[in-house]
Amino acid sequence: MLKKLVIAFMCCLPLTMVAQSFKFGTVNANEVLAAMPERADAETQLMDLQKRYENEYVKLQEDFQKKYQEFQAMGDTVPETIQMRRAEELQAMQQRIESFLQVVDQDMNKKRQEYFAPVQQKLMDAINAVGAENGFTYIFDINTVLYKGNGNEDVTPLVKAKLGLK
Repeated sequence: MLKKLVIAFMCCLPLTMVAQSFKFGTVNANEVLAAMPERADAETQLMDLQKRYENEYVKLQEDFQKKYQEFQAMGDTVPETIQMRRAEELQAMQQRIESFLQVVDQDMNKKRQEYFAPVQQKLMDAINAVGAENGFTYIFDINTVLYKGNGNEDVTPLVKAKLGLK
């Protein structure tokens, strides 16, 4: 008798699992991010930093070009040891410029993450809140969904509303 009851229970279990309803939603995270004023602020900070680095790079390049022109103007009128020393100076300047560019690249990546992390966290908090408030099982970013059939809901307007965006 117990064996029949267990078998009956096991047969009914898959039916109860199918009867559960899942609620799926999609959000266009790029659209929401584009509407967030915090994103614009982060981009402005990043562009300001990039402009400062560009100005410094221009100065380094100008200094290098000036030294290079002086080096070319020397011609054969100065001793070879002085020419070699100036060539070494130019090579060292070029290496400093290359090193500067590497440091700039690393710093820009670090600052990009630093500036945009709070914006992305705010977006994720809003998506999580919309999901919890509206009973969604899953919310997917529309930009990474490979197939979108029936039975899902676009929650982008809800997330925008949660963030106070239009």
